[in-house]
Amino acid sequence: MANTETALKEAMTSIEGTLGVALVDYTSGMALGTLGGGKDFNLDVAAAGNTDVVRAKLRTMEHLGIKDEIEDILITLGAQYHLIRLLKARGTNGLFLYLVLDAGRANLAMARHQLKRIEAELDV
Repeated sequence: MANTETALKEAMTSIEGTLGVALVDYTSGMALGTLGGGKDFNLDVAAAGNTDVVRAKLRTMEHLGIKDEIEDILITLGAQYHLIRLLKARGTNGLFLYLVLDAGRANLAMARHQLKRIEAELDV
């Protein structure tokens, strides 16, 4: 089992094109850990903003009566992919992994596969 720091390092090094990664609590909007980003991309601000995305989607599913779980949410920009993966393991309710990828270097299918593997090994 990997702790938060190990999981974030694994995402940064094993997923091609990763620009930043965060573990986020969407009940509070706080990042529990971040790696990457920089002065041009504040992961704490992005984490807080993406909690609104997760909450909105969960609320919409509830209004529509959809009885399913979100695996991940993908936001595609011209130069970046933003991948939000809600955690399902026991004790991780209300958490998601947030991954920012360089669209020119990343393989989205492989990134999703790797993020799922990292989630399975994460012990929060």
